[in-house]
Amino acid sequence: GSLDGVREDGPSPTADARMVARFLLLLMLLTSPVVAGEELSFFEKKVRPLLTDRCLECHSAQTKIKGGLRLDSREGWTAGGDSGPAIIPGDPEKSLLIKAVRYHDRDLQMPEARKLPSDEIAILEDWVKMGAPDPRAGGSVVIKKQTGLTVAEGRNFWSYRPISAISPPPVRHADWPWTDIDRFLLAKAEESGVSPAQDARLETLARRLTFNLTGLPPSPAQIDSFVRDAAIDRGQAVERFVDELLASRHFGEHWGRHWLDVARFAESSGGGRTLLFKDAWRYRDYVIESVNTDVPLPRFVREQIAGDLLEAPAPADKARILTATAFLALGPTNYEEQEKQQLRYDVIDEQIETIGRAFLGQTLGCARCHDHKFDPVPQRDYYALAGIFASTRTLLNYTDNVARWIDTPLPLEGPSEEAVRARETKIASLQAELNTAKAEQTASSQKRAAQSNTSGKHVSTSELGGIVIDDSEAKLAGDWKHSTSVPSFIGAGYIHDDNTTKGEKTATFTPMLPAMGRYEVRLAYTYAPDRAKNVRVTILHADGEETIFVDESEAPPIDGRFVSLGTFRFEKDGAGFVLVSNAGTEGWVTVDALQFLPEGSAATAGAPDRVKKLEAELKQLTASGPVRPVTMSVVDDSSPADAQIRIRGVEKQRGDLVPRGVLQVATRGDAPSIPASESGRRQLADWIASPDNPLTARVFVNRTWAWLFGTGIVRTVDNLGTTGEKPSHPELLDYLAARYITEGWSWKRLIREMVTSRAWQLSSSGSSELEDLFLAAKRRRLDAEQIRDGMLSASERLDMTYLGPNIREASGIDANSNTAQNVEYSYVYADTRRSVYTPAFRNNRLELFTVFDFADINSSFGQRHASTIAPQALYLLNHPFARDQARAAAEVTMRRPEAERLNSAYQRTLGRLPAPAEQMACRRFLGSQPSAEDWAQVQQMLFASADFRYLD
Repeated sequence: GSLDGVREDGPSPTADARMVARFLLLLMLLTSPVVAGEELSFFEKKVRPLLTDRCLECHSAQTKIKGGLRLDSREGWTAGGDSGPAIIPGDPEKSLLIKAVRYHDRDLQMPEARKLPSDEIAILEDWVKMGAPDPRAGGSVVIKKQTGLTVAEGRNFWSYRPISAISPPPVRHADWPWTDIDRFLLAKAEESGVSPAQDARLETLARRLTFNLTGLPPSPAQIDSFVRDAAIDRGQAVERFVDELLASRHFGEHWGRHWLDVARFAESSGGGRTLLFKDAWRYRDYVIESVNTDVPLPRFVREQIAGDLLEAPAPADKARILTATAFLALGPTNYEEQEKQQLRYDVIDEQIETIGRAFLGQTLGCARCHDHKFDPVPQRDYYALAGIFASTRTLLNYTDNVARWIDTPLPLEGPSEEAVRARETKIASLQAELNTAKAEQTASSQKRAAQSNTSGKHVSTSELGGIVIDDSEAKLAGDWKHSTSVPSFIGAGYIHDDNTTKGEKTATFTPMLPAMGRYEVRLAYTYAPDRAKNVRVTILHADGEETIFVDESEAPPIDGRFVSLGTFRFEKDGAGFVLVSNAGTEGWVTVDALQFLPEGSAATAGAPDRVKKLEAELKQLTASGPVRPVTMSVVDDSSPADAQIRIRGVEKQRGDLVPRGVLQVATRGDAPSIPASESGRRQLADWIASPDNPLTARVFVNRTWAWLFGTGIVRTVDNLGTTGEKPSHPELLDYLAARYITEGWSWKRLIREMVTSRAWQLSSSGSSELEDLFLAAKRRRLDAEQIRDGMLSASERLDMTYLGPNIREASGIDANSNTAQNVEYSYVYADTRRSVYTPAFRNNRLELFTVFDFADINSSFGQRHASTIAPQALYLLNHPFARDQARAAAEVTMRRPEAERLNSAYQRTLGRLPAPAEQMACRRFLGSQPSAEDWAQVQQMLFASADFRYLD
């Protein structure tokens, strides 16, 4: 029967009947997880896959529960997270989930990495409209009850137990294994009564090796050479080819990218007021070079957590380990947060969560507000770690309106260091001379200003040079007060904010300039000790926007009336403005007038000639000559101290003081002793890097396995805690971890051992059961970078420049300026370097990266998802980049002899020759006299094919 309650062949229901039926349907959906067939089909086909691909990595008990919200069950979204229920069934407009995915609210946006495609948002909207039918029963959602293991109980959990040295098991088919890895896997398979898949074809293996080890496609010459050698001795040919690829600098570019995902590497802070990390590329280069030189893991850990505290034998080594500490500073940060101590602890929380996931496979951030709900991590352990990072300075200071990170000067070698030091000495001397001249000027200005404040006379705007705009001509927002109390005012008086309603008052001056040109901008104000010290003045000029902060408690240095805001280029007739705001100020804000003086005019000579001359010399010197490089970094606080527990994670609600320390559950024997004079980062790094730590080696071995085999021995590669999955082959994991430690923590040796195993070299034609047992290869899609680099390689446009900066206009940017946003939001991706060097902005990603599942660089990410969605096919068919590379690759093809062209296109793109049926289809399409556009379409077909996008 129909849901309206009448026979389908009967009369149409009345409007009232329809309304009652819809109400009953909605009530049913609201109160019961049982879902009708049509709604169930919609959920299973549309909604469940979308939630799995887009949401559950951050909102599932199997991964992490961000914001307290679970979306892996009906009970989860009904209970909601920190902001309340996520969904109001039947009402998308009131549902926080829909509000978040629409991205209309800058403070509520999910997923954080990028906005969902419009068709996926529509699916969620339709789902909520129909009442959010959801058959998933997740049991009761635990909100407050502590269910985690105690520390003593946790020490018996598999991942917290010491790593065991295990011998390979015996197998019945002893002639099949090539390595000990094979023996472990075959023993498990023999228990299940299954046989491994066949060995992969040599051409397939050549492509698999090069993409897995270097991220690049093999050249036809590499394939031919490998196949020829393997026909004589497969084992030796594989080992030689693997060694060649491991020695290539492209190995570090590809495997360094894996670590950059884990390190949540980005080149901007993200958020609404994004800031550009102009020197982040130095950390990227540090990672690539560390991977290429096979830096042992303990050293790699110590350098990134405490490089600034380690000794270095030479300047280059010191520069390297200082650069490594950018790991702690690269996180997504809301530098505009006005509650600076809250910002400080938000940064600390992000550092703890990143270190937990990156090195230990633990979700430590869950213990910020309470004992961990599942893992044996009490809140005291979290604040033991928090004390270490509270004793570390990551922010330059806690007073700026918009905070920023710390830039540390780097040492140089030999003549370069001598040249830079000579320049720095000269700059310091000139700066000291300028400071003296300015102090004398200020004293004179203060004397004149004091006289003006008590007995000075006001002046009209016509008595002053340049173009003067009185406060009476400004456009005012908010309730400014007019005054003439200080007699030295300009025009009809001046205005002040009455020291009230901060953030609600602005005065905007729009100059009507007679001609385009550069103008010095000066602000007139009345000073006094009770005036605000940080009055924000924003100048919109022809080249962008600048924000200056004026200390109105100091006397105006120019004639006791004006302060110079700088010289800027303006268009004529009002195409620019100057805005004075009382936002974020403490004390009275006054505004008297604004003066625009053409650069070089006699009126600009009002400042003493000596000061202007010294300023010009200093400007010229700082703009030329050798410059000392700087890197993002952290430093130990001058007063290290333990941290108090923050009750419910709120910075101002303090609890017990907790001594600095490490996780109890992963500590065997005595915990590290942290001297009172140190932050504890050095001791934390030693503890993480210790062979006695049960987590570190397991995490790195498991991730390496996942990057090579497609799935980890522990599938939840970033979570080895109690909510993660258990290892499918626990003995193999411990065997590899123990060998990794005893053989010197060599990443290259570990990777070599894995890829030379027979298991890794099997065909992808096996069953899913064999794939789960790692006895058949998983057919996997190329990463976003591999797709882009593969296309550029086929078109012979790939720029192989190694290391170095990569962002145009990446100059020093003031944290209080909007220039960084302009660089990021308007950035045009035009380079053809390897994708590891493509700017990694948090707000504006390369479109190909967005479509093909680039990692979420807002958090540590050990394994990417690989979705299959319509926009991927549309990108390869329609995007200008794909079409342009197809045309360029076609040009390469047409330079070959006619008889070799099709084979060349297939080999450069797919790593193989065309099958007979493919040859026939292409010949039919091309005809007897194919044009360049015909070849371009063939090439684009190859780019769009599954054989290009997937590795067998």
